[in-house]
Amino acid sequence: MVRLSRLLPQVFVVVYTGAMGEVATMRQFGFWLLNRTTFEDVPGDLTNESGIVIIIDPESKVAGMVFGYLLDPYLGEVDTFECLARGHAHWLEQHYAEGLVKTIAHLQTILCKRSRHAGRTPGRGQRKVLSPAIIADPSGDPRDHPQAAGDRSVETTEVRP
Repeated sequence: MVRLSRLLPQVFVVVYTGAMGEVATMRQFGFWLLNRTTFEDVPGDLTNESGIVIIIDPESKVAGMVFGYLLDPYLGEVDTFECLARGHAHWLEQHYAEGLVKTIAHLQTILCKRSRHAGRTPGRGQRKVLSPAIIADPSGDPRDHPQAAGDRSVETTEVRP
């Protein structure tokens, strides 16, 4: 985790380990954690939109990963599945630290590769969100609204587990 934060200081990773119990879904719980929690060890200039939460439920042997909206252009479900698959065998054997090392190492590889590629491809790192003008006038041509999607924050909806 420290190595990832040194290589990519604009991103942070946190791990939640505990029994999920009656929570509806792990994804909803992860989004709730990311949207509603203040993480103490995270530098003050980082927002939760640039965070990644890894959730491990040792009782039900389930793991999940949720990431903030600023990482949308760089991560997808396939990527998070690949990362979690690296730690899966370790977690089944209750070797949580080893599984986290493998998961975070693969996550670091993906993010470093995508960040280098985004630097060479202008516009690649922009969030995939429509501007308010396009949403208000869906019949309009998106080229009429040149505002970049990454220039403003997006409100999130509270998800209750």
